[in-house]
Amino acid sequence: MNKAKHPLIRLHGVTKRYGATVALDNVDFSCFPAEIHAILGENGAGKSTLMKLLSGVIQPSEGDVFVDEEIIRLKSPGHAIDRGLICMFQELSLVPDLSVRENLLLGAKDARYGFAKKHHLADARVLLDKIDASHVQLSTRVSDLTLAERQQVEIAKALSRQPRLLILDEATSALNSTVVEKVFDLIREQRDRGTGVLFISHRFHEIEAIADKISVFRNGQHIETFANGQYNYGAIINKMVGQSLTELFPTPAPRTISSTVLTLDSLSWNGEIKDVSIDVKAGQILGLGGLDGQGQNHVLQALFGLLKHTTGDAAVNGTQGMPRSPKAAKGKKYGLAWVPEDRKKEGLILEQSIQDNLQLAALGHASAPAQAVFEKLISSLELKYQSLEQPVAALSGGNQQKVSLIKWLVISPTCLLLSDPTRGIDVKTKTQIYQLLVELSKQGIAIILLSSDYEELVHLCHQVHIFYDGEIVDTLSDESLNAQNIIAASLNMHKKSSEAHA
Repeated sequence: MNKAKHPLIRLHGVTKRYGATVALDNVDFSCFPAEIHAILGENGAGKSTLMKLLSGVIQPSEGDVFVDEEIIRLKSPGHAIDRGLICMFQELSLVPDLSVRENLLLGAKDARYGFAKKHHLADARVLLDKIDASHVQLSTRVSDLTLAERQQVEIAKALSRQPRLLILDEATSALNSTVVEKVFDLIREQRDRGTGVLFISHRFHEIEAIADKISVFRNGQHIETFANGQYNYGAIINKMVGQSLTELFPTPAPRTISSTVLTLDSLSWNGEIKDVSIDVKAGQILGLGGLDGQGQNHVLQALFGLLKHTTGDAAVNGTQGMPRSPKAAKGKKYGLAWVPEDRKKEGLILEQSIQDNLQLAALGHASAPAQAVFEKLISSLELKYQSLEQPVAALSGGNQQKVSLIKWLVISPTCLLLSDPTRGIDVKTKTQIYQLLVELSKQGIAIILLSSDYEELVHLCHQVHIFYDGEIVDTLSDESLNAQNIIAASLNMHKKSSEAHA
């Protein structure tokens, strides 16, 4: 397709203020038809404010927004949808108590009184099937879906509205690499039909794979726009946060011979976990990798006493047998702590204050942690907040995750269970969490890190178990622990290759 002469959307001198806070500062920015334009920047850089302006959620304090080179005031999300500006926000907008079908109809410009043109739902059904969500029924209540399934529904919802500008804010953060590639195929199809795409992601390998252009924002300002490939990974990080690539991942704690903290022997459950055996030593960061839904998260749930009727043997912190409940798991006998992947649904009570959330894990614990323990962790993780009485819902995603971590660390666990702890958060916060994990490892705390980001597994872990269909299909460490081997094992290519030559 020939390059368009005029941008689809353009911002000129746009500033957005919230009282004394400047969220966007005199921004000039354009996105053209038939291009995938990635937006990079840490939390507070202005990315979300930009998205909200273009989707009609907020209006600028100063400056002009152009659509098709016409100055326009997007008065509401409905107005933006009518102009073909469709946004999928990181904070999923689905209504939990409604069905998938009902959510697909919400806000659609051709839907009236719960009815829509037949093609609307049919298009969404086809899109769901194309991104490995054929098992998701339109009659299913959204609250019964996994986080990844909800994200798939959001993607189908956005694409089925035939956008002229498609805005995707962390649209793939909960999806495995196979599904992500299928989503990318659909995004490329949209681009090739003339759609402009704004794509926000904190996963650099996704940006590299999908973007035509990249724009970097920092402190509310548009720093630079450049072609994908013009700068390397390290140079882009420097533009975003003034931090080099070597500083992103700290040097892991050295591996030393130490005592075993946790042992699983032939753990099985309901056909979802099959004869899983692992050992974790004090100070070790053990990674769990693989495509989403291959049993690795169930292993962490079983360890934390959330699954019933498991089989196999276990020993945790010298105590034989699996914990029968989360209360038992976090007690002194076991010394476990679990940070789930969905911080909003499972990790925090959003309506309650930061202070109340920080004290949740300590409830029912043998000894309440001193206030100084909270203050030290809040300081070391640089939690950004106005008051500890502030509701957690008012914090950014990265700061919410810090609260989720701090509440468990105050009870001094022996073993920390983490499910994708950096999903959908900015580079600076990721760096802080990485540094924290290495420091905890040096202190002798055992860590089991489930991650969908292979860069985290490679750079943080001493050893990684790769799961496929409920089983460990490969164990990687030292020189074998690299991205190529992680991807091959996640797709079960090692086993398939050996079978082909048998």
